[in-house]
Amino acid sequence: MNTLWCTGGFLTNSHSPKKFRSRRKKIIGPTQPSDCLVVFDSEKKSSMILEAHRLQVPIVSLVDSDMPIEYYNKITYPIPCNSSVQFVYLFCNLITKTFMLQQKKSGADSTEIETRCVGVFGAHQVFDVLIE
Repeated sequence: MNTLWCTGGFLTNSHSPKKFRSRRKKIIGPTQPSDCLVVFDSEKKSSMILEAHRLQVPIVSLVDSDMPIEYYNKITYPIPCNSSVQFVYLFCNLITKTFMLQQKKSGADSTEIETRCVGVFGAHQVFDVLIE
């Protein structure tokens, strides 16, 4: 999970990744749809939630009480929380440990696991701390 996707339409237009890569050399990602989408800042990433819902990709998201109901209904696994740094750090840690445990169980190398993971939206500074 070392890629931050922020381009609108990146999930629904995954059939043309070369077009995105030629415009912005920094965008690197899998060409197949992701198995799951993890969203930290659901209010700012509402377009990503709509895209993933359209593609029937399961969505795990940290949600707050002020989230609009039309986006909340599209999230497969909503996790009610506040936006404290401690909770976001805990959640990032749990996600990271889950991927590492799955990698160890399956015996897959790190590149195979990374190509099947989707980027983390919002709170990327916290996630960078976990990786280092």
